[in-house]
Amino acid sequence: MSNNNLSVISLVSIGEHPTSRRPRRAEQDARAIELGLKLVGDNLQTLHAGELSDDASQQTALRSYLGMGLAEINLLEMPENADAVLVIAEYLKQQKIDIILTGVCAESGESSGMLPYLLAEQLGMAMVTSIAEILSIDEVNKQAEVLQALPRGQRRKLKVDLPFIASVDMAAALPRQSAFGPAMRGQFEATLGANFTDEESSTWQTADAKKRPKRLKIIKAKTAADRFKAATAKASGGGGKVVHGVEESAQAILDLLIEEGLV
Repeated sequence: MSNNNLSVISLVSIGEHPTSRRPRRAEQDARAIELGLKLVGDNLQTLHAGELSDDASQQTALRSYLGMGLAEINLLEMPENADAVLVIAEYLKQQKIDIILTGVCAESGESSGMLPYLLAEQLGMAMVTSIAEILSIDEVNKQAEVLQALPRGQRRKLKVDLPFIASVDMAAALPRQSAFGPAMRGQFEATLGANFTDEESSTWQTADAKKRPKRLKIIKAKTAADRFKAATAKASGGGGKVVHGVEESAQAILDLLIEEGLV
């Protein structure tokens, strides 16, 4: 599928390996680039907010995106204490973009997953979450048909008006391997971003997250065979469900917060 008249930009970040915690290309961002390349080919634009670090491992992580076949990555330079949402939004307001692709959640930094939602609010665009594929683009009616990934392997087709922001799920196609030659030949095009200080985060205190303890299931069995069967039984799926509509979604979120004792 080729859409030469379509303007698509993919936002990329520096990922973090879950075990070694070394910088790498983020898995979801790489899938977003793969989706964008299939959609518009070499016309895909790529944006990374932040200065090019002197750390060789971080440069290698960014160059791994170039190794997927990109000619360049636009670097939107901003101070370390800047509000990335406002800086990126100000930059995108000056561009005529039809589709903005992001990952669902960053692998480093705040990792709140709120960036695409806040960008959609700032830019006044529709937001589509957790897509696996863009099926078709109707350039006449300015609409796109996307395939949304739902829990338990379910999929749902949605139609959305252009322009829109979409977060790309891990259910999307695997990204191509990064080639060393193109990664070294690719260029970084630096642009100075607007200066919006993130005053709220300056008061935060951060600490490493701790894993919550899992509750042990009490097994009541009389014989050794029953105990062995209970211990080796396959875990059943959770009690998740698909909700539709704003009111039903809001009620489901409120019920969960009450159940967890947060409200």
